[in-house]
Amino acid sequence: MKTKTHQDNTVLVKKVLHRKQVVLLLLFAYNETIIKQIKSLHTFTYSRTNRGWVSPFSEATLLKVQELLAATTVLILHDSLTQNLYRRGVKTERNLTREDLRLVDDYAKYLSGKRYSDSTVATYVTFIADFVNYVQPKAIETLSNRDVELFFEDVFVPRQYSISSQRQFVSALKLFIAFYPQCNIESVQLERPKKSRILPTVLSQNEVIRLLQVTKNLKHRTVLALLYSAGLRIGELLAMELRHIDISRRQLFVKSGKGRKDRYVILADSFVPLLQNYLLTYRPERYFVEGAPGVRFSDSSIRKFLHKATQRAGIPKKVTPHTLRHSYATHLLENGIGLRHIQELLGHAKPETTMIYTHVAKKDLLEIKSPLDTILLNISKEPQAPTPLLNTENLNPNR
Repeated sequence: MKTKTHQDNTVLVKKVLHRKQVVLLLLFAYNETIIKQIKSLHTFTYSRTNRGWVSPFSEATLLKVQELLAATTVLILHDSLTQNLYRRGVKTERNLTREDLRLVDDYAKYLSGKRYSDSTVATYVTFIADFVNYVQPKAIETLSNRDVELFFEDVFVPRQYSISSQRQFVSALKLFIAFYPQCNIESVQLERPKKSRILPTVLSQNEVIRLLQVTKNLKHRTVLALLYSAGLRIGELLAMELRHIDISRRQLFVKSGKGRKDRYVILADSFVPLLQNYLLTYRPERYFVEGAPGVRFSDSSIRKFLHKATQRAGIPKKVTPHTLRHSYATHLLENGIGLRHIQELLGHAKPETTMIYTHVAKKDLLEIKSPLDTILLNISKEPQAPTPLLNTENLNPNR
Protein backbone atom coordinates (compact mmCIF):
# COMPACT_ATOMS: atom_id res chain seq x y z
CA MET A 1 0.00 0.00 0.00
CA LYS A 2 1.26 3.46 -0.95
CA THR A 3 1.56 5.98 1.89
CA LYS A 4 2.20 9.68 2.01
CA THR A 5 5.02 9.36 4.52
CA HIS A 6 8.69 9.40 3.59
CA GLN A 7 7.91 9.94 -0.09
CA ASP A 8 10.69 10.79 -2.54
CA ASN A 9 10.19 14.37 -3.72
CA THR A 10 12.72 14.32 -6.59
CA VAL A 11 11.35 15.14 -10.06
CA LEU A 12 13.35 14.63 -13.27
CA VAL A 13 12.30 17.08 -16.00
CA LYS A 14 13.05 16.02 -19.59
CA LYS A 15 12.12 16.92 -23.16
CA VAL A 16 11.27 13.91 -25.34
CA LEU A 17 9.43 12.92 -28.51
CA HIS A 18 6.06 11.31 -27.86
CA ARG A 19 3.49 10.45 -30.54
CA LYS A 20 5.17 12.69 -33.11
CA GLN A 21 5.18 15.63 -30.70
CA VAL A 22 7.81 17.30 -28.55
CA VAL A 23 6.64 16.97 -24.94
CA LEU A 24 7.77 17.86 -21.45
CA LEU A 25 8.17 14.69 -19.37
CA LEU A 26 8.12 14.60 -15.56
CA LEU A 27 9.50 11.45 -13.91
CA PHE A 28 9.19 10.79 -10.17
CA ALA A 29 8.30 8.09 -7.65
CA TYR A 30 4.64 7.89 -6.75
CA ASN A 31 3.71 11.00 -4.78
CA GLU A 32 0.10 12.11 -4.43
CA THR A 33 1.05 15.69 -3.54
CA ILE A 34 3.14 16.13 -6.70
CA ILE A 35 0.43 14.51 -8.83
CA LYS A 36 -2.18 16.97 -7.52
CA GLN A 37 0.13 19.90 -8.26
CA ILE A 38 0.79 18.68 -11.81
CA LYS A 39 -2.90 18.08 -12.51
CA SER A 40 -3.62 21.68 -11.52
CA LEU A 41 -1.83 22.80 -14.70
CA HIS A 42 -4.49 20.96 -16.77
CA THR A 43 -2.09 20.20 -19.66
CA PHE A 44 -0.41 17.10 -18.25
CA THR A 45 -1.58 13.52 -18.78
CA TYR A 46 -0.03 10.27 -17.61
CA SER A 47 1.90 8.33 -20.30
CA ARG A 48 2.24 4.60 -19.74
CA THR A 49 4.82 4.46 -22.53
CA ASN A 50 7.09 6.98 -20.83
CA ARG A 51 6.00 6.03 -17.29
CA GLY A 52 5.61 9.68 -16.45
CA TRP A 53 3.49 12.81 -16.91
CA VAL A 54 3.66 14.56 -20.27
CA SER A 55 2.53 17.90 -21.67
CA PRO A 56 3.14 19.59 -25.05
CA PHE A 57 6.50 21.29 -24.68
CA SER A 58 6.85 25.05 -24.45
CA GLU A 59 9.12 27.36 -22.52
CA ALA A 60 6.04 28.74 -20.76
CA THR A 61 5.00 25.26 -19.55
CA LEU A 62 8.52 24.55 -18.32
CA LEU A 63 8.52 27.83 -16.39
CA LYS A 64 5.14 27.03 -14.81
CA VAL A 65 6.43 23.63 -13.68
CA GLN A 66 9.49 25.23 -12.10
CA GLU A 67 7.42 27.87 -10.31
CA LEU A 68 4.89 25.28 -9.10
CA LEU A 69 7.26 22.55 -7.88
CA ALA A 70 10.47 24.37 -6.92
CA ALA A 71 9.35 25.04 -3.35
CA THR A 72 8.24 21.48 -2.51
CA THR A 73 10.43 19.22 -4.71
CA VAL A 74 13.97 18.76 -5.90
CA LEU A 75 13.87 19.49 -9.63
CA ILE A 76 16.52 17.87 -11.82
CA LEU A 77 16.62 19.55 -15.24
CA HIS A 78 17.83 17.13 -17.92
CA ASP A 79 20.23 18.23 -20.70
CA SER A 80 17.53 17.43 -23.27
CA LEU A 81 15.71 20.65 -22.30
CA THR A 82 18.31 22.66 -24.22
CA GLN A 83 18.43 20.31 -27.21
CA ASN A 84 16.50 20.42 -30.48
CA LEU A 85 14.54 17.17 -30.74
CA TYR A 86 12.59 17.97 -33.89
CA ARG A 87 12.33 15.28 -36.56
CA ARG A 88 10.46 15.05 -39.83
CA GLY A 89 6.79 14.38 -39.13
CA VAL A 90 6.93 15.81 -35.61
CA LYS A 91 4.22 18.35 -34.89
CA THR A 92 5.48 21.85 -34.28
CA GLU A 93 3.61 24.87 -32.98
CA ARG A 94 3.47 27.95 -35.17
CA ASN A 95 2.62 31.49 -34.10
CA LEU A 96 1.45 32.99 -37.38
CA THR A 97 -0.34 36.33 -37.49
CA ARG A 98 -3.75 36.64 -39.13
CA GLU A 99 -2.11 38.24 -42.14
CA ASP A 100 0.37 35.38 -42.42
CA LEU A 101 -2.39 32.79 -42.10
CA ARG A 102 -4.36 34.52 -44.83
CA LEU A 103 -1.26 34.63 -47.04
CA VAL A 104 -0.56 30.90 -46.57
CA ASP A 105 -4.22 30.08 -47.24
CA ASP A 106 -4.18 32.14 -50.45
CA TYR A 107 -0.97 30.35 -51.48
CA ALA A 108 -2.75 27.00 -51.03
CA LYS A 109 -5.59 28.22 -53.27
CA TYR A 110 -3.01 29.39 -55.82
CA LEU A 111 -1.45 25.91 -55.94
CA SER A 112 -4.85 24.26 -56.25
CA GLY A 113 -5.65 26.61 -59.13
CA LYS A 114 -2.45 25.42 -60.81
CA ARG A 115 -3.93 21.89 -60.47
CA TYR A 116 -1.27 20.52 -58.19
CA SER A 117 -2.27 17.33 -56.36
CA ASP A 118 -3.66 17.51 -52.83
CA SER A 119 -0.54 15.86 -51.41
CA THR A 120 1.75 18.34 -53.20
CA VAL A 121 -0.33 21.29 -51.98
CA ALA A 122 -0.20 19.99 -48.40
CA THR A 123 3.59 19.48 -48.55
CA TYR A 124 4.35 22.86 -50.11
CA VAL A 125 2.01 24.77 -47.79
CA THR A 126 3.58 23.10 -44.74
CA PHE A 127 7.06 24.14 -45.83
CA ILE A 128 6.03 27.73 -46.54
CA ALA A 129 4.14 27.99 -43.24
CA ASP A 130 7.24 26.76 -41.39
CA PHE A 131 9.38 29.28 -43.26
CA VAL A 132 7.02 32.20 -42.56
CA ASN A 133 6.90 31.18 -38.91
CA TYR A 134 10.71 31.03 -38.77
CA VAL A 135 11.35 34.50 -40.21
CA GLN A 136 8.97 36.30 -37.86
CA PRO A 137 8.78 39.14 -36.98
CA LYS A 138 10.31 40.11 -40.33
CA ALA A 139 7.89 41.27 -43.00
CA ILE A 140 7.68 38.98 -46.03
CA GLU A 141 8.55 41.91 -48.31
CA THR A 142 11.93 42.35 -46.60
CA LEU A 143 13.13 38.75 -46.91
CA SER A 144 16.27 37.90 -48.84
CA ASN A 145 18.07 34.78 -50.00
CA ARG A 146 20.14 34.88 -46.82
CA ASP A 147 16.94 34.24 -44.83
CA VAL A 148 16.44 31.09 -46.88
CA GLU A 149 20.01 29.96 -46.15
CA LEU A 150 19.49 30.54 -42.42
CA PHE A 151 16.25 28.55 -42.57
CA PHE A 152 18.20 25.60 -43.98
CA GLU A 153 20.89 25.95 -41.32
CA ASP A 154 18.58 26.43 -38.34
CA VAL A 155 15.63 24.21 -39.29
CA PHE A 156 16.45 21.65 -41.99
CA VAL A 157 19.75 20.50 -40.53
CA PRO A 158 18.61 20.19 -36.86
CA ARG A 159 15.39 18.44 -37.91
CA GLN A 160 17.43 16.09 -40.09
CA TYR A 161 15.31 16.69 -43.18
CA SER A 162 16.40 14.76 -46.26
CA ILE A 163 17.89 16.19 -49.44
CA SER A 164 14.60 15.35 -51.14
CA SER A 165 12.68 17.49 -48.62
CA GLN A 166 15.07 20.39 -49.19
CA ARG A 167 14.51 20.13 -52.95
CA GLN A 168 10.75 20.15 -52.32
CA PHE A 169 11.04 23.29 -50.20
CA VAL A 170 12.99 25.08 -52.95
CA SER A 171 10.24 24.14 -55.42
CA ALA A 172 7.61 25.38 -52.98
CA LEU A 173 9.48 28.65 -52.45
CA LYS A 174 9.89 29.28 -56.18
CA LEU A 175 6.14 28.95 -56.60
CA PHE A 176 5.57 31.20 -53.57
CA ILE A 177 7.77 33.90 -55.15
CA ALA A 178 5.72 33.68 -58.34
CA PHE A 179 2.53 33.93 -56.27
CA TYR A 180 3.82 36.80 -54.10
CA PRO A 181 6.30 38.83 -56.18
CA GLN A 182 6.56 41.51 -53.45
CA CYS A 183 9.00 39.14 -51.77
CA ASN A 184 12.64 40.15 -52.39
CA ILE A 185 13.96 36.57 -52.60
CA GLU A 186 15.67 35.97 -55.95
CA SER A 187 14.17 32.84 -57.48
CA VAL A 188 17.05 32.43 -59.95
CA GLN A 189 19.58 32.20 -57.11
CA LEU A 190 17.70 29.40 -55.35
CA GLU A 191 19.52 26.15 -56.03
CA ARG A 192 18.20 22.70 -55.38
CA PRO A 193 20.80 20.43 -53.77
CA LYS A 194 21.91 17.52 -55.92
CA LYS A 195 19.69 14.46 -55.61
CA SER A 196 20.89 11.64 -53.40
CA ARG A 197 21.35 8.42 -55.32
CA ILE A 198 19.86 5.93 -52.91
CA LEU A 199 19.17 2.43 -54.19
CA PRO A 200 15.67 1.13 -53.39
CA THR A 201 15.07 -1.70 -50.93
CA VAL A 202 14.03 -4.81 -52.84
CA LEU A 203 12.64 -8.11 -51.60
CA SER A 204 13.73 -11.41 -53.10
CA GLN A 205 11.06 -13.49 -54.83
CA ASN A 206 11.07 -15.92 -51.90
CA GLU A 207 10.58 -13.07 -49.45
CA VAL A 208 7.54 -11.84 -51.39
CA ILE A 209 5.96 -15.30 -51.25
CA ARG A 210 6.77 -15.63 -47.54
CA LEU A 211 5.23 -12.21 -46.87
CA LEU A 212 1.97 -13.24 -48.58
CA GLN A 213 1.90 -16.64 -46.87
CA VAL A 214 2.09 -15.21 -43.35
CA THR A 215 -0.70 -12.72 -44.14
CA LYS A 216 -3.75 -14.76 -43.14
CA ASN A 217 -6.39 -12.01 -43.41
CA LEU A 218 -8.07 -12.26 -46.84
CA LYS A 219 -8.36 -8.50 -47.40
CA HIS A 220 -4.80 -7.84 -46.27
CA ARG A 221 -3.35 -10.60 -48.47
CA THR A 222 -5.34 -9.35 -51.48
CA VAL A 223 -4.08 -5.79 -50.99
CA LEU A 224 -0.42 -6.83 -50.67
CA ALA A 225 -0.69 -9.24 -53.61
CA LEU A 226 -2.12 -6.51 -55.85
CA LEU A 227 0.49 -3.94 -54.80
CA TYR A 228 3.23 -6.37 -55.82
CA SER A 229 1.67 -8.12 -58.83
CA ALA A 230 0.71 -4.85 -60.55
CA GLY A 231 3.50 -2.59 -59.24
CA LEU A 232 1.01 -0.01 -57.96
CA ARG A 233 1.69 3.03 -55.83
CA ILE A 234 -0.30 2.95 -52.63
CA GLY A 235 -2.32 6.01 -53.68
CA GLU A 236 -3.20 4.32 -56.99
CA LEU A 237 -4.47 1.23 -55.19
CA LEU A 238 -6.57 3.24 -52.74
CA ALA A 239 -8.13 5.28 -55.57
CA MET A 240 -8.85 2.23 -57.74
CA GLU A 241 -12.56 1.65 -58.30
CA LEU A 242 -14.23 -1.66 -59.15
CA ARG A 243 -15.04 -0.41 -62.65
CA HIS A 244 -11.30 -0.10 -63.30
CA ILE A 245 -10.79 -3.85 -62.90
CA ASP A 246 -11.27 -5.87 -66.12
CA ILE A 247 -10.91 -9.53 -65.19
CA SER A 248 -11.81 -10.81 -68.68
CA ARG A 249 -8.99 -8.82 -70.31
CA ARG A 250 -6.65 -9.28 -67.33
CA GLN A 251 -6.15 -5.52 -67.05
CA LEU A 252 -6.30 -2.80 -64.44
CA PHE A 253 -6.94 0.80 -65.41
CA VAL A 254 -4.93 3.23 -63.30
CA LYS A 255 -6.69 6.58 -63.56
CA SER A 256 -4.80 9.79 -62.86
CA GLY A 257 -1.65 8.23 -61.48
CA LYS A 258 1.31 10.36 -60.47
CA GLY A 259 1.55 13.36 -62.80
CA ARG A 260 -2.15 12.88 -63.74
CA LYS A 261 -1.24 10.09 -66.19
CA ASP A 262 -3.61 7.24 -67.01
CA ARG A 263 -2.21 3.80 -67.81
CA TYR A 264 -3.07 0.12 -68.04
CA VAL A 265 -1.27 -2.53 -66.01
CA ILE A 266 -1.37 -6.32 -66.06
CA LEU A 267 -3.75 -8.26 -63.83
CA ALA A 268 -1.82 -11.41 -62.93
CA ASP A 269 -3.60 -14.70 -63.79
CA SER A 270 -2.51 -16.17 -60.44
CA PHE A 271 -4.08 -13.24 -58.62
CA VAL A 272 -7.58 -13.67 -60.12
CA PRO A 273 -8.81 -16.50 -57.82
CA LEU A 274 -7.72 -14.52 -54.75
CA LEU A 275 -9.40 -11.40 -56.15
CA GLN A 276 -12.69 -13.20 -56.84
CA ASN A 277 -12.70 -14.75 -53.37
CA TYR A 278 -12.09 -11.31 -51.85
CA LEU A 279 -14.85 -9.62 -53.89
CA LEU A 280 -17.41 -12.30 -52.98
CA THR A 281 -16.48 -12.17 -49.31
CA TYR A 282 -16.27 -8.41 -48.70
CA ARG A 283 -18.51 -7.11 -51.52
CA PRO A 284 -17.03 -3.59 -51.78
CA GLU A 285 -19.44 -1.03 -53.25
CA ARG A 286 -17.22 1.39 -55.14
CA TYR A 287 -13.52 1.12 -54.39
CA PHE A 288 -11.37 -1.98 -54.69
CA VAL A 289 -10.63 -1.78 -50.96
CA GLU A 290 -12.89 0.08 -48.55
CA GLY A 291 -12.80 0.98 -44.87
CA ALA A 292 -16.58 1.42 -44.78
CA PRO A 293 -19.10 0.87 -47.63
CA GLY A 294 -18.22 3.31 -50.41
CA VAL A 295 -15.36 4.89 -48.38
CA ARG A 296 -11.71 4.59 -49.35
CA PHE A 297 -9.39 2.52 -47.16
CA SER A 298 -6.63 4.38 -45.28
CA ASP A 299 -2.98 4.14 -46.23
CA SER A 300 -1.97 4.02 -42.55
CA SER A 301 -3.92 0.76 -42.11
CA ILE A 302 -2.03 -0.83 -45.02
CA ARG A 303 1.31 0.27 -43.60
CA LYS A 304 0.43 -1.20 -40.20
CA PHE A 305 -0.55 -4.68 -41.39
CA LEU A 306 2.36 -4.75 -43.84
CA HIS A 307 4.73 -3.96 -40.97
CA LYS A 308 3.26 -6.79 -38.89
CA ALA A 309 3.46 -9.21 -41.83
CA THR A 310 7.10 -8.29 -42.38
CA GLN A 311 7.88 -9.13 -38.76
CA ARG A 312 5.99 -12.44 -38.93
CA ALA A 313 7.85 -13.34 -42.13
CA GLY A 314 11.18 -12.72 -40.41
CA ILE A 315 12.28 -10.18 -43.03
CA PRO A 316 14.91 -7.85 -41.52
CA LYS A 317 14.51 -5.16 -44.21
CA LYS A 318 12.39 -2.03 -43.79
CA VAL A 319 9.39 -2.85 -46.00
CA THR A 320 6.87 -0.24 -47.12
CA PRO A 321 4.12 -0.46 -49.76
CA HIS A 322 6.56 1.15 -52.22
CA THR A 323 9.07 -1.64 -51.52
CA LEU A 324 6.62 -4.01 -53.23
CA ARG A 325 6.57 -1.73 -56.28
CA HIS A 326 10.38 -1.64 -56.33
CA SER A 327 10.45 -5.43 -56.04
CA TYR A 328 7.95 -5.78 -58.92
CA ALA A 329 10.09 -3.66 -61.24
CA THR A 330 13.33 -5.38 -60.27
CA HIS A 331 11.90 -8.87 -60.73
CA LEU A 332 10.52 -7.89 -64.17
CA LEU A 333 14.00 -6.75 -65.17
CA GLU A 334 15.56 -9.95 -63.85
CA ASN A 335 13.00 -11.93 -65.88
CA GLY A 336 14.20 -10.28 -69.07
CA ILE A 337 11.51 -7.61 -69.57
CA GLY A 338 12.88 -4.53 -71.34
CA LEU A 339 13.23 -1.16 -69.61
CA ARG A 340 10.85 0.52 -72.06
CA HIS A 341 8.01 -1.85 -71.14
CA ILE A 342 8.77 -1.53 -67.42
CA GLN A 343 8.68 2.26 -67.74
CA GLU A 344 5.19 2.04 -69.25
CA LEU A 345 3.93 -0.39 -66.61
CA LEU A 346 5.23 1.80 -63.77
CA GLY A 347 4.00 5.05 -65.31
CA HIS A 348 7.40 6.75 -65.22
CA ALA A 349 7.65 9.95 -67.22
CA LYS A 350 11.40 9.61 -67.78
CA PRO A 351 13.43 6.47 -68.61
CA GLU A 352 16.11 7.70 -66.17
CA THR A 353 13.72 6.96 -63.30
CA THR A 354 13.34 3.35 -64.42
CA MET A 355 17.10 2.95 -64.90
CA ILE A 356 17.59 2.84 -61.11
CA TYR A 357 16.46 -0.79 -61.17
CA THR A 358 19.39 -1.82 -63.31
CA HIS A 359 21.57 -1.21 -60.25
CA VAL A 360 19.66 -3.65 -58.06
CA ALA A 361 18.68 -6.38 -60.55
CA LYS A 362 20.80 -9.48 -59.96
CA LYS A 363 20.45 -11.36 -63.26
CA ASP A 364 23.40 -9.85 -65.12
CA LEU A 365 25.46 -9.06 -62.03
CA LEU A 366 25.44 -12.67 -60.86
CA GLU A 367 26.89 -13.78 -64.19
CA ILE A 368 29.97 -11.59 -63.70
CA LYS A 369 32.95 -13.41 -62.20
CA SER A 370 35.37 -11.74 -59.85
CA PRO A 371 38.93 -11.48 -61.27
CA LEU A 372 40.12 -13.43 -58.21
CA ASP A 373 37.91 -16.38 -59.25
CA THR A 374 39.32 -16.22 -62.78
CA ILE A 375 42.93 -16.19 -61.56
CA LEU A 376 42.43 -19.14 -59.20
CA LEU A 377 40.60 -21.07 -61.91
CA ASN A 378 43.49 -20.58 -64.36
CA ILE A 379 46.06 -21.58 -61.74
CA SER A 380 44.15 -24.76 -60.91
CA LYS A 381 44.44 -25.86 -64.55
CA GLU A 382 48.25 -25.77 -64.50
CA PRO A 383 50.08 -29.18 -64.43
CA GLN A 384 51.70 -28.46 -61.07
CA ALA A 385 49.03 -26.40 -59.45
CA PRO A 386 50.05 -24.91 -56.08
CA THR A 387 47.99 -25.23 -52.92
CA PRO A 388 44.91 -23.01 -53.23
CA LEU A 389 45.77 -19.51 -52.07
CA LEU A 390 42.64 -19.23 -49.98
CA ASN A 391 43.13 -22.53 -48.15
CA THR A 392 42.94 -21.63 -44.45
CA GLU A 393 43.90 -24.97 -42.96
CA ASN A 394 47.57 -24.13 -42.28
CA LEU A 395 47.20 -20.44 -41.48
CA ASN A 396 48.48 -19.19 -38.12
CA PRO A 397 46.32 -16.39 -36.73
CA ASN A 398 49.19 -15.22 -34.49
CA ARG A 399 51.60 -14.46 -37.31
